[in-house]
Amino acid sequence: MSDSAARDRDAVETESAFSHPAVAPDTTAAYGTHPDQVIDFYAPRDGRAGAPVVVVLHGGAWRAPYDRQHVSPLADFLARRGFAVANVEYRRGSEIPQQRGSGAVAGCWPETLDDVAAAMDALPALLARELPEADARRLVVTGHSAGGHLALWAAARHVLPEGSPWRLPAAPPLRGVVALAPIADFTTAVKLDVCSGAVGQLLGREEDFAARSPYADPAALLPTGIATVLVQGRTDLTVPQAVAEAFVDAAAKAGETVGLTLLEEVGHFPLIDPAADACAVVAEEIAQLAW
Repeated sequence: MSDSAARDRDAVETESAFSHPAVAPDTTAAYGTHPDQVIDFYAPRDGRAGAPVVVVLHGGAWRAPYDRQHVSPLADFLARRGFAVANVEYRRGSEIPQQRGSGAVAGCWPETLDDVAAAMDALPALLARELPEADARRLVVTGHSAGGHLALWAAARHVLPEGSPWRLPAAPPLRGVVALAPIADFTTAVKLDVCSGAVGQLLGREEDFAARSPYADPAALLPTGIATVLVQGRTDLTVPQAVAEAFVDAAAKAGETVGLTLLEEVGHFPLIDPAADACAVVAEEIAQLAW
């Protein structure tokens, strides 16, 4: 496929994914005092009890203009597949004096990771209150793009370096992780300038990069011992296939097998587009871990 044809396809896929109206949750609960520290809950549409729980972490390069609303159709899609869904919001980056330049900054250190850790820690109690019919023992985390990074990171908190405020004493009680076109390997993502320098912006100043990367790069936090699958479109122009492959290679070197499902003629956004066949593949990957 020519570059122009690939860009045209990407534009069509992006338009389709963002064409769906936001779907209101059944309930929303706060896990902190900041306005972005909230979780939207979607009950399984078939009313079943004992449904597995899918935690959704949205993408958008950890930048403030992109919030959880754009993955609410995915949350509804999963709820219609019989899952209970928790769609997490978290603090993202915005233009601030310390990080000069135009446009939104990717992430805010340490708040972005603070929030994901706090949301995951608060989830059992919030689920018991908001969706008591759900089975919190069958928990799968998924995330798209930058949210895929956060999903992998949330599953790796028990292998964070000693002294990390986010470190858990034991592995989190997850059935698994399904990361969708994730920013999973920071070295490769930086080399490819994924999302226009998003990784560098997340980690802050250049002098902070090396010190912070071991606390945030999923490829440095292996093995986790938690079942992990990556779903990746082969024609993804936003987070190229090479990023996922680098993470899978890093896992293999650490003695862990990570699944990689490659979808032909699929770009970045069909993975979260309920109108796309790729989204059904995502739901099946989640189901295989959850059920």
